[in-house]
Amino acid sequence: MTDHPQDLAALQRRLAEFAAARRWQPYHTPKNLAAALSVEAAELVEIFQWLTPEQSARVMTDPETAHRVRDEVADVLAYLLQFCEVLGVDPLSALEAKIERNELRFPVPGEPED
Repeated sequence: MTDHPQDLAALQRRLAEFAAARRWQPYHTPKNLAAALSVEAAELVEIFQWLTPEQSARVMTDPETAHRVRDEVADVLAYLLQFCEVLGVDPLSALEAKIERNELRFPVPGEPED
């Protein structure tokens, strides 16, 4: 964990500045970013592909594998934040709204419905 947490907006700005400095904006279309996000998510899945459930639960105990997992998580999050920036989606608001919808769709078993 970092001692200097940043908010998502700050990270999105940093990613946008990084891409702008390298003149990558023409390539950062919604389609390309969605594809890149999918590729990075697949690379995360690849780490776990042939592991048993028990092995996958211990994946962070191996320093090399843990490093790979953190890198792929970072890549997935980076592309997701860039995708949201390009389309004007607030990822935290979208997640909050989705959780609220899911709470209504999937009530806790045994609890009375409103």
